[in-house]
Amino acid sequence: MGYWEWLDNIDKSLFLFLHADLAAPELDFFFKGLRNSITWLPFYGFVLFWIIRYYPKQAFQFILLTVFTVAITDFTSASIMKPLFARGRPCFDADLKTELRNLVNCGGFNSFPSSHASNHTGMATFWFWSIFMLNGRKLHWLFLWAAAIGYAQVYVGKHYPFDVVVGSVLGWCVGIVTSKLFERWCFRTDERYKPSTM
Repeated sequence: MGYWEWLDNIDKSLFLFLHADLAAPELDFFFKGLRNSITWLPFYGFVLFWIIRYYPKQAFQFILLTVFTVAITDFTSASIMKPLFARGRPCFDADLKTELRNLVNCGGFNSFPSSHASNHTGMATFWFWSIFMLNGRKLHWLFLWAAAIGYAQVYVGKHYPFDVVVGSVLGWCVGIVTSKLFERWCFRTDERYKPSTM
């Protein structure tokens, strides 16, 4: 057995454990909601209000780089990496069909990496460091938020765990880069990390 086949078997075993063995029907609606973008519209609206209300001088850069972060993670994961690796989703694997709970539609064939994971982790990373630069606060729960959405992708059967892990790493890398752009754009050397009054 080759290394990649061994890794694939581990990934599929972990997928079955998380998707089937740990499943609780009473939580199905909750995890389906976690991965639905409509669920988070009030949260995004609050972030938009917050940055404009308390940090108007940096609001344009914050909003633009948030959109830029998601655009990069989504394009890289969906348009470059997924076609390149062409790994099928769990619902396309004949060996797993009897174990799948079919909570959501299968969707397109390509699974690796998870765009949900890359987009939300990228956003969480950018927001974490940018908010730290603005007011000195480290909002670690942003990473829990992104991780919960990534886990939901496995729970509903849309992705393998490794898809989520690699998507999260991609998002983290992009978020680091865009937060550095935010730092250079918004702060002079002698003004860096001076929090605004709230």
